Amino acid sequence: MNRFKEIFSRMVSIVAKNPLAVLIIIIGVFLRFYHLPDFATFLSDQGRDAIIIKRIVSFEHWPAIGAPSSVGQIYLGPFYYYLMAPFLALFQLQPVGLAFGSAIISIFGLIITYYLINKIINKQVAVWFLFLSAFSQVNIQAARFSWNPNPLPIFSFITIYFLYRWVKTNRLLYAFLFGALFGSLFQLHHLSALMIFTFIPIYVYQLITSKKRSLSFLSWIVSLLGFVLISLPLLIFDLRHNLLNLNNLFKLFIQNNPTSQSNLLIKINLTTNQFFSHVFSTQILSFSSIMLVILLITSGVIIFRSRSVGIFVKLHWINCLTYLFLFSTFNSPRHPHYFGPIYFSFFLIVAYVLSQLNSRFVGYIFIIGYVFLNLNNLASKKPGYQIKHAQKVANFLAEEIDNKPFNIATWPVELTEDNFVYFLELKGLRPANRNKIEITNQLFVLCNQEPCQVLESPSWDISMFGKTKVAKIWTIDGVKIYKMIHDK
Repeated sequence: MNRFKEIFSRMVSIVAKNPLAVLIIIIGVFLRFYHLPDFATFLSDQGRDAIIIKRIVSFEHWPAIGAPSSVGQIYLGPFYYYLMAPFLALFQLQPVGLAFGSAIISIFGLIITYYLINKIINKQVAVWFLFLSAFSQVNIQAARFSWNPNPLPIFSFITIYFLYRWVKTNRLLYAFLFGALFGSLFQLHHLSALMIFTFIPIYVYQLITSKKRSLSFLSWIVSLLGFVLISLPLLIFDLRHNLLNLNNLFKLFIQNNPTSQSNLLIKINLTTNQFFSHVFSTQILSFSSIMLVILLITSGVIIFRSRSVGIFVKLHWINCLTYLFLFSTFNSPRHPHYFGPIYFSFFLIVAYVLSQLNSRFVGYIFIIGYVFLNLNNLASKKPGYQIKHAQKVANFLAEEIDNKPFNIATWPVELTEDNFVYFLELKGLRPANRNKIEITNQLFVLCNQEPCQVLESPSWDISMFGKTKVAKIWTIDGVKIYKMIHDK
């Protein structure tokens, strides 16, 4: 009882000392959890991940690789699957648990980053940062469904924190944690590898300035050990599969050259324009993005010239600028999640600049504009009910499958079926293994785009079943379902 009173007393004390931060966090919680099951994305990627995580939870299969990347046959590590497994177990295998897990990680991210910034810099910067990250539409959206790039902002921030602690103390523990977290970060998305160009200069600086050079070199070895240990499943997979990932990475970067061949200045302008558009949740004019880049560079000059600014802020500025520059060289779309490694770094720089302003008027104008742009975008979105949709279609299919072996396919091919298959698996119904060319006596084709080419289809997933005829057709929740049987 005394222990409970002590904990309660501490919580009251924390709230009393940080009322504005607590209010922002409460609003952040609301924005992330509001009607979460109805808004959560649950398409093929989420269905595929849910199936794999379910098999981890049921101790059926422990994967050594993660999701495939969007370019080449290059696989991420399995870290994300194991990170999310407890949430699926907690929600008794209901896929909405993964969306809740993503939101919970986001909320913990807000709390942790506020605490660390308050401790390292000051409360004013911490509150500004908390405000920027809590109301960020792009981060709220990422927190409302399950996908491997979604935790990138918080993991990037914590990785930089342990790099900072390592550089400052040269302790082996921080070196190990930095290496392990960077390994985890790299498994969330391959573009995280660009952050190594933030880390290398800092490590060289630490090596040169350290009074104990031998310890400094040892700490580098320890950090590498942390990276290898967290990446061990993927490394073992690669060794067992003739260095599949390494060879494909070589082909991608050496033979195919994914970097841009066009004017670099144009690419930098495009990249920064898209980044600021995602951050401020509105289309930024080209001229405006140029001005924002100039302000970002100017802030860096001021930050590096000031003796009162610690290396923590400088690290985030370096991370932001180097990532934007290096990403600009790639031939790639500029999707919101591709900027995951630098969202929090940018927010920290903006928070620091805002904390230095003496004008409350400018601060209030910024708050009103930022909240309006981000929440206006959120308010315009309508719920997709994708989890309910997948479950409804799967429930109907389960009755028609009638506990018999079955094949399943989709049209168009891009539709894919993993989100429906997940609910079928919950009922103990698994489709025949397409990769092993397993053929049954019934094929169900799900189509959401006319004309539905189910006969003499160009899709191998359908044509592999052989010569067919349509046995039955149903339309369930906007999806046309064809039951195909062999035409003898």
